[in-house]
Amino acid sequence: MMVALQGPCSLVLFLAAFLPPPQHAQDPAMVHYIYQRFQVLEQGLEKCTQTTRAYIQEFQEFSKNISIMLGRCQTHTSEYKSAVDNLALRVERAQREIDYLEYLREADICIESEEKTLAEKVLQEAEEEKKIRTLLNASCDNMLMSIKSLKIVKKIMDPDGSWMKDAGGNSAKVYILIGSRNNTVWEFANLRAFMEDSTKSGPRKLILPLSWQGTGQVVYKGFLFFHNQGTSNEIIKYNLQKKTVEDRMLLPGGAGRAPIYQHSLSTYIDLAVDEHGLWAIHSGPGIQGHLVLTKIEPDTLGVEHSWDTPCRNQDAEASFLLCGVLYVVYSSGGQGPHRVTCVYDPLGTVREEHLPNLFFPRRPRSHSMIHYNPRDKQLYAWNEGNQIIYKLQTKKRLPLK
Repeated sequence: MMVALQGPCSLVLFLAAFLPPPQHAQDPAMVHYIYQRFQVLEQGLEKCTQTTRAYIQEFQEFSKNISIMLGRCQTHTSEYKSAVDNLALRVERAQREIDYLEYLREADICIESEEKTLAEKVLQEAEEEKKIRTLLNASCDNMLMSIKSLKIVKKIMDPDGSWMKDAGGNSAKVYILIGSRNNTVWEFANLRAFMEDSTKSGPRKLILPLSWQGTGQVVYKGFLFFHNQGTSNEIIKYNLQKKTVEDRMLLPGGAGRAPIYQHSLSTYIDLAVDEHGLWAIHSGPGIQGHLVLTKIEPDTLGVEHSWDTPCRNQDAEASFLLCGVLYVVYSSGGQGPHRVTCVYDPLGTVREEHLPNLFFPRRPRSHSMIHYNPRDKQLYAWNEGNQIIYKLQTKKRLPLK
């Protein structure tokens, strides 16, 4: 049978029921001690109960106070939000009034300001045009009229590569760079030695300390200029006689971010030489798919000027410069016919409507490089492992106004 205990007194009575009566106990003192301990325990339990009730009452009071404070906080929050909204409306109204006053103030000087800006722009354009005319002087006034014939000089199995003479000196030496990534340059005594590849007077082998990228290398005044492999826009100037790196530069304006010709994906920077000196054709920022033309001072490797051209890289395979004019060669799907369909003249004297149809003699594949040599007025090209020379016909272009 289960007994339900009702408080501390019941606990004492319940425990006492199992003790023998005092008259039957062998040790009355022990029994008396146990009763005293039970009384102390009962008093402690009673005090604990009272303390618990007091805590419960205090917690109820605390909860009530918190609820009242939260209600007040919500009221204050609504008031503050209303005040902030009113302040924002007043600030907006004040801003509109300030803008209107500013408009009235600027209206008085608007015409004078526009005239001053226009005059500054005209002056700046005149100075820019003067600078370009000085840079591209009228000492060379030829324009391309036709690609007359071709001569296949030699055939090397690698489909990519470049070959050239020194475009700025009197040397008859021929240089060949095989592949789109390499560091070995072969130097032949002259064109005959290159064609015959004679064992009696073999070529000189030059191992560069750095590898080139693409097929846009040029030799100019005893120096080899090339795009340093592994970098996006670094140009190396290498002394062919001393076999040392003479200087280096970083082309600005987003150069080297993308291939510049659709049919020559290994070339990110194409260097060129004409009657005006050293150039670079490359990509640039903010002109999706268009070529950028940059004039370089070869002695200091400083940038003299840059132009954003209208010529696109889609279907392009190569380009070259002649008398400061950029000619871009295109083909459909990398197959012939190869023709110049975009021309850019920084001076504005040569336009596409001034030119006849400029076709190259039919070749089965796209060119991996086409470079103009101002010394012999010929194009040096590489097409599917063939080293080719194209002869050109030119005429005098329109004079500068």
